[in-house]
Amino acid sequence: MKDLMGKAIWDFYHNENPEDLQNETSISELDELPVKYLFRNFDGMNAIEQKALQLAKGKTLDIGAGAGSHALYLQNEKNLDVTALDISPKSIEVCRLRGIKKAVAENMLHFSGETFDTILLLMNGTGIFQSLHVIDIYLKKLHSLLNPNGQILIDSTDILYMFDEDEDGGVYIPAEGYYGELDYIVHYKEESEDPIKWLYLDFNTLKNAAENNDFKIEKVLQQEDSYLAKLTKK
Repeated sequence: MKDLMGKAIWDFYHNENPEDLQNETSISELDELPVKYLFRNFDGMNAIEQKALQLAKGKTLDIGAGAGSHALYLQNEKNLDVTALDISPKSIEVCRLRGIKKAVAENMLHFSGETFDTILLLMNGTGIFQSLHVIDIYLKKLHSLLNPNGQILIDSTDILYMFDEDEDGGVYIPAEGYYGELDYIVHYKEESEDPIKWLYLDFNTLKNAAENNDFKIEKVLQQEDSYLAKLTKK
């Protein structure tokens, strides 16, 4: 991993000629993500993010923390004990520089030793699951990190709208696999990461997977094709 996301976050924080990130998927064209967006405050977040932060309580783990904006809000505005976790070393360095007291650069599957009252996975949090073939591995890991009365707050988007419809309203989707399983590529300053697997889940598919792994699940908020879900232990 070249850690291009981390490089962009680092460059922006240190004002070292930052450029916008570019990303693309196996079903979408090149799109730009302004790095500044990753440093937004609470007012700059969407309704799903705001709702998740409002619901967060107790000892909290922010998985996929990025530049740390969610963790920083919970630590500074809600006085929660927060750990920011991200696979990107440079992103975690910036989290620390921004004042986050607990920040860890590690894959969530290798993270252990603590349990939490709230676990956050935001900005298409289901993406980290990669594919339906390995989703059980991630859900079992999350189950082990969660306190008995804890909650997981996770968001995603049903991307069925991205596929073409026929005259009768049917949708043309790939015959192989689940339509939300995509290849995702990040570009920054003329460098490109290797493609990674990224998973968008409709709510019913997430519900089935969660229930098969000893979770109860409820939809907390729907915003167009995106939603926020809460998982608790059965």
